[in-house]
Amino acid sequence: MQYPETMLASVLSAPEAIELTQVPVPALEAGTVLVRVTAVGVCGSDTHFYETGAIGDIVVRGPIVLGHETAGEIVAVGPGVDPSRVGTKVAVEPQTPCRRCEFCKEGSYHLCREIRFYGAWPIDGSFAEYAVIDDDFAHEVPASMTAEQAALVEPVSVAVHACRRGGVTAGSRVLITGAGPIGVLNAQVARAFGATEIVMSDPIPHRREFAAQHGASVVLDPADADLSVYEEHFDVYIDASGNARAILAALPTIRPGGTAVLVGMGGNQLEIPIAMIQHREITLTGTFRYVNTWPTAIDLVATGAVVVDPLVTGRFGLDGVEEALLKGKSDPLAIKTMVIPSLTKRSDQVSTADAVLTA
Repeated sequence: MQYPETMLASVLSAPEAIELTQVPVPALEAGTVLVRVTAVGVCGSDTHFYETGAIGDIVVRGPIVLGHETAGEIVAVGPGVDPSRVGTKVAVEPQTPCRRCEFCKEGSYHLCREIRFYGAWPIDGSFAEYAVIDDDFAHEVPASMTAEQAALVEPVSVAVHACRRGGVTAGSRVLITGAGPIGVLNAQVARAFGATEIVMSDPIPHRREFAAQHGASVVLDPADADLSVYEEHFDVYIDASGNARAILAALPTIRPGGTAVLVGMGGNQLEIPIAMIQHREITLTGTFRYVNTWPTAIDLVATGAVVVDPLVTGRFGLDGVEEALLKGKSDPLAIKTMVIPSLTKRSDQVSTADAVLTA
Protein backbone atom coordinates (compact mmCIF):
# COMPACT_ATOMS: atom_id res chain seq x y z
CA MET A 1 0.00 0.00 0.00
CA GLN A 2 1.44 3.38 -1.02
CA TYR A 3 1.77 6.37 1.30
CA PRO A 4 3.26 9.85 0.86
CA GLU A 5 6.58 11.15 2.17
CA THR A 6 4.95 14.03 4.03
CA MET A 7 1.76 14.49 6.00
CA LEU A 8 -0.33 17.07 7.79
CA ALA A 9 0.04 17.30 11.56
CA SER A 10 -1.36 19.69 14.16
CA VAL A 11 1.74 20.76 16.05
CA LEU A 12 1.69 22.35 19.52
CA SER A 13 4.49 24.92 19.41
CA ALA A 14 3.73 26.65 22.71
CA PRO A 15 0.87 26.73 25.23
CA GLU A 16 -2.34 27.69 23.42
CA ALA A 17 -0.58 27.66 20.03
CA ILE A 18 -1.26 24.90 17.50
CA GLU A 19 -0.35 25.11 13.83
CA LEU A 20 -1.33 22.80 10.99
CA THR A 21 2.03 21.83 9.52
CA GLN A 22 3.40 19.72 6.69
CA VAL A 23 5.95 17.30 8.18
CA PRO A 24 7.74 14.12 7.08
CA VAL A 25 5.87 10.87 7.63
CA PRO A 26 7.61 9.17 10.61
CA ALA A 27 10.11 6.49 9.66
CA LEU A 28 9.46 2.81 10.18
CA GLU A 29 11.82 0.81 12.37
CA ALA A 30 12.10 -2.92 13.00
CA GLY A 31 9.00 -4.29 14.69
CA THR A 32 6.82 -1.26 13.92
CA VAL A 33 3.91 -0.48 11.61
CA LEU A 34 2.78 2.71 9.91
CA VAL A 35 -0.86 3.51 10.62
CA ARG A 36 -3.02 5.85 8.57
CA VAL A 37 -4.97 7.63 11.28
CA THR A 38 -8.74 7.49 10.83
CA ALA A 39 -9.99 8.86 14.17
CA VAL A 40 -8.52 10.32 17.36
CA GLY A 41 -10.46 11.06 20.52
CA VAL A 42 -9.69 14.25 22.43
CA CYS A 43 -8.65 13.53 26.03
CA GLY A 44 -8.62 15.95 28.94
CA SER A 45 -4.85 15.46 29.16
CA ASP A 46 -4.51 16.81 25.61
CA THR A 47 -6.41 19.93 26.63
CA HIS A 48 -4.25 20.33 29.74
CA PHE A 49 -1.05 20.09 27.70
CA TYR A 50 -2.48 22.65 25.27
CA GLU A 51 -3.44 25.13 27.98
CA THR A 52 -0.48 24.84 30.36
CA GLY A 53 2.29 22.96 28.55
CA ALA A 54 2.59 20.41 31.35
CA ILE A 55 0.91 17.65 33.32
CA GLY A 56 2.58 16.91 36.63
CA ASP A 57 6.29 16.42 35.97
CA ILE A 58 5.79 15.97 32.21
CA VAL A 59 6.71 19.35 30.70
CA VAL A 60 6.49 20.15 26.98
CA ARG A 61 9.90 21.52 26.01
CA GLY A 62 9.46 21.88 22.26
CA PRO A 63 7.05 21.32 19.37
CA ILE A 64 4.90 18.22 19.80
CA VAL A 65 1.88 16.54 18.27
CA LEU A 66 -0.78 15.68 20.85
CA GLY A 67 -3.40 12.93 20.66
CA HIS A 68 -3.36 9.30 21.81
CA GLU A 69 -6.89 7.84 21.51
CA THR A 70 -6.18 6.45 18.07
CA ALA A 71 -7.71 4.25 15.41
CA GLY A 72 -6.37 3.61 11.94
CA GLU A 73 -5.35 1.23 9.20
CA ILE A 74 -1.91 -0.28 8.75
CA VAL A 75 -0.42 0.92 5.45
CA ALA A 76 3.19 -0.30 5.78
CA VAL A 77 5.29 -2.51 8.04
CA GLY A 78 8.88 -2.33 9.22
CA PRO A 79 11.47 -5.13 9.15
CA GLY A 80 10.39 -8.25 10.99
CA VAL A 81 6.66 -7.59 10.70
CA ASP A 82 4.35 -9.85 8.73
CA PRO A 83 3.47 -7.99 5.48
CA SER A 84 -0.04 -9.46 5.63
CA ARG A 85 -0.82 -6.92 8.36
CA VAL A 86 -1.09 -4.21 5.69
CA GLY A 87 -4.74 -3.24 5.38
CA THR A 88 -5.61 -4.28 8.96
CA LYS A 89 -7.90 -1.98 10.96
CA VAL A 90 -6.42 -1.32 14.38
CA ALA A 91 -6.91 0.35 17.73
CA VAL A 92 -3.58 1.80 18.84
CA GLU A 93 -2.22 1.21 22.33
CA PRO A 94 -0.17 4.42 22.53
CA GLN A 95 2.81 3.34 24.58
CA THR A 96 6.19 1.71 24.04
CA PRO A 97 7.83 0.06 27.08
CA CYS A 98 11.47 -1.01 27.21
CA ARG A 99 10.45 -4.72 27.46
CA ARG A 100 13.58 -5.47 29.51
CA CYS A 101 13.07 -4.04 33.02
CA GLU A 102 11.58 -5.83 36.03
CA PHE A 103 8.18 -4.20 35.48
CA CYS A 104 8.01 -5.23 31.84
CA LYS A 105 9.16 -8.76 32.69
CA GLU A 106 6.46 -9.18 35.34
CA GLY A 107 3.73 -7.92 33.00
CA SER A 108 3.36 -4.45 34.50
CA TYR A 109 4.82 -2.73 31.46
CA HIS A 110 2.82 0.45 32.06
CA LEU A 111 5.06 1.07 35.10
CA CYS A 112 8.23 0.81 33.00
CA ARG A 113 10.47 3.75 33.89
CA GLU A 114 11.56 4.05 30.26
CA ILE A 115 8.07 3.92 28.75
CA ARG A 116 7.33 6.29 25.89
CA PHE A 117 3.73 7.47 25.76
CA TYR A 118 2.33 8.99 22.60
CA GLY A 119 1.30 12.62 22.82
CA ALA A 120 3.37 13.25 25.97
CA TRP A 121 6.69 15.03 25.60
CA PRO A 122 8.95 14.12 23.89
CA ILE A 123 6.90 11.55 21.93
CA ASP A 124 4.56 12.78 19.21
CA GLY A 125 0.97 11.65 19.18
CA SER A 126 -1.61 11.17 16.47
CA PHE A 127 -3.27 14.48 15.62
CA ALA A 128 -1.75 13.75 12.23
CA GLU A 129 -2.40 11.75 9.11
CA TYR A 130 0.00 8.93 10.01
CA ALA A 131 1.60 7.44 13.12
CA VAL A 132 4.15 4.70 13.78
CA ILE A 133 3.51 2.17 16.57
CA ASP A 134 4.96 -1.13 17.74
CA ASP A 135 3.45 -3.99 15.77
CA ASP A 136 2.09 -5.77 18.85
CA PHE A 137 0.54 -2.56 20.18
CA ALA A 138 -1.46 -2.05 16.99
CA HIS A 139 -4.40 -4.23 17.99
CA GLU A 140 -6.59 -5.62 15.24
CA VAL A 141 -10.28 -4.79 15.56
CA PRO A 142 -13.25 -6.49 13.88
CA ALA A 143 -14.11 -5.26 10.40
CA SER A 144 -17.53 -4.21 11.74
CA MET A 145 -16.03 -1.76 14.23
CA THR A 146 -16.09 1.88 13.17
CA ALA A 147 -13.04 4.13 13.38
CA GLU A 148 -14.59 6.12 16.23
CA GLN A 149 -15.38 2.97 18.16
CA ALA A 150 -11.80 1.77 17.69
CA ALA A 151 -10.43 5.11 18.89
CA LEU A 152 -12.56 4.88 22.02
CA VAL A 153 -11.00 1.54 22.93
CA GLU A 154 -8.32 3.67 24.63
CA PRO A 155 -10.59 5.33 27.23
CA VAL A 156 -12.46 2.03 27.62
CA SER A 157 -9.07 0.55 28.52
CA VAL A 158 -8.72 3.20 31.23
CA ALA A 159 -12.01 1.96 32.68
CA VAL A 160 -11.07 -1.72 32.36
CA HIS A 161 -7.85 -1.09 34.27
CA ALA A 162 -9.68 0.90 36.98
CA CYS A 163 -12.36 -1.77 37.44
CA ARG A 164 -9.69 -4.46 37.64
CA ARG A 165 -7.77 -2.43 40.24
CA GLY A 166 -10.98 -2.10 42.22
CA GLY A 167 -11.82 -5.78 41.96
CA VAL A 168 -15.23 -5.16 40.43
CA THR A 169 -16.98 -8.50 40.02
CA ALA A 170 -20.41 -10.14 40.02
CA GLY A 171 -22.66 -8.46 42.56
CA SER A 172 -20.36 -5.51 43.26
CA ARG A 173 -21.86 -2.26 44.51
CA VAL A 174 -19.96 0.63 42.96
CA LEU A 175 -19.87 4.40 43.55
CA ILE A 176 -18.37 6.62 40.85
CA THR A 177 -17.73 10.35 41.23
CA GLY A 178 -17.48 12.27 37.96
CA ALA A 179 -19.78 11.53 35.01
CA GLY A 180 -17.55 12.65 32.18
CA PRO A 181 -16.47 10.17 29.49
CA ILE A 182 -14.18 8.21 31.82
CA GLY A 183 -16.79 8.06 34.57
CA VAL A 184 -19.51 6.85 32.20
CA LEU A 185 -17.19 4.25 30.67
CA ASN A 186 -16.27 3.05 34.16
CA ALA A 187 -19.96 2.60 34.86
CA GLN A 188 -20.45 0.57 31.70
CA VAL A 189 -17.37 -1.57 32.28
CA ALA A 190 -18.38 -2.15 35.89
CA ARG A 191 -21.79 -3.29 34.65
CA ALA A 192 -20.13 -5.60 32.13
CA PHE A 193 -17.95 -7.03 34.92
CA GLY A 194 -21.06 -7.91 36.91
CA ALA A 195 -21.74 -4.94 39.17
CA THR A 196 -25.40 -4.86 40.16
CA GLU A 197 -25.58 -1.38 41.70
CA ILE A 198 -23.79 1.64 40.22
CA VAL A 199 -24.33 5.05 41.80
CA MET A 200 -22.83 8.07 40.06
CA SER A 201 -22.37 11.63 41.30
CA ASP A 202 -21.78 14.74 39.18
CA PRO A 203 -22.74 18.40 39.59
CA ILE A 204 -23.68 18.92 35.92
CA PRO A 205 -27.32 18.02 35.13
CA HIS A 206 -26.87 16.86 31.52
CA ARG A 207 -23.98 14.59 32.56
CA ARG A 208 -26.14 13.02 35.25
CA GLU A 209 -28.87 12.49 32.68
CA PHE A 210 -26.40 10.92 30.25
CA ALA A 211 -24.98 8.66 32.96
CA ALA A 212 -28.47 7.51 33.92
CA GLN A 213 -28.99 6.39 30.32
CA HIS A 214 -25.59 4.75 29.97
CA GLY A 215 -24.72 2.56 32.92
CA ALA A 216 -25.73 4.18 36.21
CA SER A 217 -28.43 2.73 38.46
CA VAL A 218 -28.76 6.00 40.38
CA VAL A 219 -27.38 9.49 39.73
CA LEU A 220 -26.77 12.10 42.42
CA ASP A 221 -26.18 15.83 42.54
CA PRO A 222 -23.34 16.30 45.05
CA ALA A 223 -24.72 19.73 45.96
CA ASP A 224 -27.73 18.21 47.72
CA ALA A 225 -27.06 14.46 47.97
CA ASP A 226 -26.94 12.91 51.44
CA LEU A 227 -24.18 10.31 51.15
CA SER A 228 -24.67 9.29 54.79
CA VAL A 229 -27.43 6.94 53.61
CA TYR A 230 -24.66 4.98 51.86
CA GLU A 231 -22.39 4.72 54.90
CA GLU A 232 -20.23 1.56 54.56
CA HIS A 233 -22.31 0.48 51.57
CA PHE A 234 -20.08 0.24 48.48
CA ASP A 235 -17.59 -2.50 47.66
CA VAL A 236 -15.74 -0.28 45.21
CA TYR A 237 -15.39 3.47 44.87
CA ILE A 238 -13.95 4.93 41.65
CA ASP A 239 -13.15 8.61 41.37
CA ALA A 240 -13.18 9.98 37.82
CA SER A 241 -13.31 13.64 38.83
CA GLY A 242 -10.02 14.45 40.55
CA ASN A 243 -12.04 16.63 42.91
CA ALA A 244 -10.74 16.49 46.50
CA ARG A 245 -14.12 17.32 48.05
CA ALA A 246 -15.82 14.56 46.06
CA ILE A 247 -13.21 12.02 47.13
CA LEU A 248 -13.35 12.90 50.82
CA ALA A 249 -17.15 12.83 50.82
CA ALA A 250 -17.16 9.41 49.18
CA LEU A 251 -14.65 7.59 51.38
CA PRO A 252 -17.09 6.95 54.27
CA THR A 253 -19.41 5.10 51.88
CA ILE A 254 -16.87 2.30 51.38
CA ARG A 255 -17.56 -0.85 53.36
CA PRO A 256 -14.88 -2.50 55.49
CA GLY A 257 -12.52 -4.37 53.20
CA GLY A 258 -13.60 -2.27 50.21
CA THR A 259 -11.45 -0.49 47.65
CA ALA A 260 -11.07 3.11 46.50
CA VAL A 261 -9.55 3.71 43.05
CA LEU A 262 -8.40 7.20 42.10
CA VAL A 263 -8.52 7.70 38.33
CA GLY A 264 -9.15 11.43 37.92
CA MET A 265 -6.16 13.76 37.88
CA GLY A 266 -6.49 16.24 40.73
CA GLY A 267 -4.05 18.04 42.98
CA ASN A 268 -0.69 16.67 44.03
CA GLN A 269 -1.73 16.35 47.69
CA LEU A 270 -4.85 15.09 49.46
CA GLU A 271 -5.55 14.79 53.19
CA ILE A 272 -7.39 11.57 53.91
CA PRO A 273 -8.96 10.04 57.09
CA ILE A 274 -6.17 7.59 57.91
CA ALA A 275 -7.93 6.12 60.96
CA MET A 276 -10.97 5.17 58.87
CA ILE A 277 -8.76 3.67 56.14
CA GLN A 278 -6.92 1.60 58.76
CA HIS A 279 -9.89 0.53 60.87
CA ARG A 280 -11.94 -0.55 57.86
CA GLU A 281 -8.91 -2.00 56.05
CA ILE A 282 -9.85 -0.04 52.93
CA THR A 283 -7.49 -0.42 50.00
CA LEU A 284 -6.70 3.00 48.50
CA THR A 285 -5.01 2.88 45.11
CA GLY A 286 -4.58 4.81 41.89
CA THR A 287 -4.26 3.99 38.23
CA PHE A 288 -1.49 4.84 35.79
CA ARG A 289 -2.90 4.47 32.29
CA TYR A 290 -3.52 0.73 31.66
CA VAL A 291 -1.86 -2.62 31.09
CA ASN A 292 -2.98 -5.72 29.17
CA THR A 293 -6.43 -4.20 28.63
CA TRP A 294 -6.79 -3.86 24.86
CA PRO A 295 -8.17 -7.35 24.02
CA THR A 296 -10.81 -7.03 26.74
CA ALA A 297 -11.71 -3.46 25.79
CA ILE A 298 -12.02 -4.37 22.10
CA ASP A 299 -14.33 -7.27 22.94
CA LEU A 300 -16.50 -5.12 25.21
CA VAL A 301 -16.99 -2.53 22.47
CA ALA A 302 -17.36 -5.05 19.63
CA THR A 303 -20.04 -7.04 21.46
CA GLY A 304 -21.96 -3.96 22.58
CA ALA A 305 -21.36 -4.68 26.28
CA VAL A 306 -19.93 -1.16 26.36
CA VAL A 307 -21.68 1.33 24.07
CA VAL A 308 -19.44 4.20 23.02
CA ASP A 309 -21.19 5.81 20.02
CA PRO A 310 -23.43 8.15 22.08
CA LEU A 311 -20.36 9.70 23.74
CA VAL A 312 -19.24 11.39 20.52
CA THR A 313 -20.71 14.90 20.36
CA GLY A 314 -18.36 16.68 17.94
CA ARG A 315 -16.02 16.04 15.02
CA PHE A 316 -13.21 18.18 13.59
CA GLY A 317 -10.46 17.87 11.01
CA LEU A 318 -6.79 18.44 11.76
CA ASP A 319 -7.38 22.11 10.97
CA GLY A 320 -9.81 22.29 13.90
CA VAL A 321 -7.72 20.68 16.65
CA GLU A 322 -7.61 23.84 18.79
CA GLU A 323 -11.38 24.12 18.73
CA ALA A 324 -11.68 20.41 19.43
CA LEU A 325 -9.39 20.68 22.46
CA LEU A 326 -11.55 23.42 23.97
CA LYS A 327 -14.93 21.97 23.01
CA GLY A 328 -15.44 20.47 26.45
CA LYS A 329 -15.19 23.95 27.97
CA SER A 330 -16.91 25.99 25.27
CA ASP A 331 -19.90 23.67 24.85
CA PRO A 332 -21.65 22.64 28.08
CA LEU A 333 -23.28 19.70 26.28
CA ALA A 334 -20.04 18.27 24.86
CA ILE A 335 -18.98 14.83 26.06
CA LYS A 336 -16.34 13.41 23.70
CA THR A 337 -14.87 15.19 20.69
CA MET A 338 -13.24 13.40 17.77
CA VAL A 339 -10.52 14.54 15.38
CA ILE A 340 -11.02 12.94 11.97
CA PRO A 341 -8.06 13.60 9.62
CA SER A 342 -10.20 12.99 6.53
CA LEU A 343 -12.34 16.01 7.48
CA THR A 344 -9.36 18.36 7.24
CA LYS A 345 -9.84 21.32 4.92
CA ARG A 346 -6.77 21.64 2.73
CA SER A 347 -5.12 25.04 2.41
CA ASP A 348 -2.15 26.52 0.60
CA GLN A 349 -1.29 28.30 3.85
CA VAL A 350 -0.04 25.16 5.62
CA SER A 351 3.51 25.66 6.92
CA THR A 352 6.32 23.18 6.42
CA ALA A 353 8.52 21.68 9.14
CA ASP A 354 11.81 19.97 8.34
CA ALA A 355 12.14 18.10 11.62
CA VAL A 356 11.15 14.43 11.63
CA LEU A 357 8.52 13.68 14.24
CA THR A 358 9.60 11.43 17.09
CA ALA A 359 8.00 8.00 17.19
